[in-house]
Amino acid sequence: MGWLSKIFKGSVNRVSRGHYNGNSHEGYSAWQTKSYEHENDHEDIDHAIALSLSEEDQRKGKAVDEPGIDHRLHEDEQLARALQESLNDEPPHQNVPVKDVRSESTPATFLPPYIFPSTGFRVCAGCKTPIGQGRFLSCMDSVWHPKCFRCFACDRPISEYEFAVHEDNPYHRSCYKELFHPKCDVCKNFIPTNKNGLIEYRAHPFWMQKYCPAHENDGTPRCCSCERMEPKDSKYITLDDGRKLCLECLNTAIMDTNECQPLYIDIQEFYEGLNMKVEQQIPLLLVERQALNEAMEAEKTGHHLSETRGLCLSEEQIVRTILRRPVIGPGNKIVDMITGPYKLVRRCEVTAILILFGLPRLLTGSILAHEMMHAYLRLKGYQTLDPKVEEGICQVLAHMWLESEITSGSSSIIASIASSSSSSSSSSAPSSKKGVQTDFEKKLGEFFKHQIETDPSDVYGDGFRDGIKAVERYGLRKTLDHMKLTGVFPC
Repeated sequence: MGWLSKIFKGSVNRVSRGHYNGNSHEGYSAWQTKSYEHENDHEDIDHAIALSLSEEDQRKGKAVDEPGIDHRLHEDEQLARALQESLNDEPPHQNVPVKDVRSESTPATFLPPYIFPSTGFRVCAGCKTPIGQGRFLSCMDSVWHPKCFRCFACDRPISEYEFAVHEDNPYHRSCYKELFHPKCDVCKNFIPTNKNGLIEYRAHPFWMQKYCPAHENDGTPRCCSCERMEPKDSKYITLDDGRKLCLECLNTAIMDTNECQPLYIDIQEFYEGLNMKVEQQIPLLLVERQALNEAMEAEKTGHHLSETRGLCLSEEQIVRTILRRPVIGPGNKIVDMITGPYKLVRRCEVTAILILFGLPRLLTGSILAHEMMHAYLRLKGYQTLDPKVEEGICQVLAHMWLESEITSGSSSIIASIASSSSSSSSSSAPSSKKGVQTDFEKKLGEFFKHQIETDPSDVYGDGFRDGIKAVERYGLRKTLDHMKLTGVFPC
């Protein structure tokens, strides 16, 4: 199962400050980005100011008849003084690395480093009233009273030299980080930046659980059912064989052989609804992982995943099954596990079906539906099939059962598939006898379906995709008949 990786990159914006002096409300403003001026730039500006003032003094000693010249001189004098005062008041420049702002931020349009606003009537973008005399801020292509430039999150004025922008709204950097900087769903901390100053995290492809890349190698456990990582504020249950089970999956987990019998009856009825009744009574046993592995080694045939959770046996052997549901003891560990031997006797081609204990009802049922298909193929005289064909059709039945459970037998593909399988049997699969499903259980069922559909293996994954394509095109009955004659799926 591949995991998703996300990287975000963003920007930080700066606030420029200035003054409005005199009745003309003229001022100086500048948008500062990460490109900063040098000291010689200040010297050039100072020289220009001094030169302008000097020329002005010279003009004052001359008789000037041009109309309006006095007004322009007055404006030039105000502009020069405002520029000098704004430079004196400008806060020291800081080179702050951009390392914790996501790419979802929408940077404001950057103005040139030095902008001299024209004379005229200026209105605050916040309160929509004239700026008047005094200090002002120039940012986001507008001017503001200092008290009117407020954080969109906390509604307090932004007095810091840097701020963040998201969807054209300003934020304190701390408020923006709290709202938009991703937090790890495992350690609950802000996901750190990598060496390039970018936010990088992993995400489960189905649950989209976000977590720091370090948790993949620091021993953080995953639930053996839903595959989500254990968060620090929720302790997972430790099963007797070392597997971890989250509390939500534990709610419907099946823990012993007797507890699994009602589900076994549901699966049998499901097969009957597809006109695929299994006449023989096949023992169903819930076992620990060690017992399952030992039984698999004793079995001479079969095709299994690296993590086997179910097995259809054909050989006689003794298997240790779980007789009583264990309890949860100190440290969220399973205790009081009682097991006992069960001797398998060969009365037909199938001696027993083994299922790993401690899995949620829907996962247990999908595994059981898969193994029941193995039993059906052996009991109905299907010749040895290619592993891709046999495992593929077994995954199709597991997927069909999950679909029937999630949709409760209505408006699903099961009815159409079942109706084409036989005209002499019920035309729809039976609905489940379980109680009302929670939202999480429905989501969990969708996850198990997703696992089957996206399995990358050649045997199980490609086999399922070939099988479901054939069943959807020809129906289950015709697909099985073709398999029995040719050993392959119909094209």
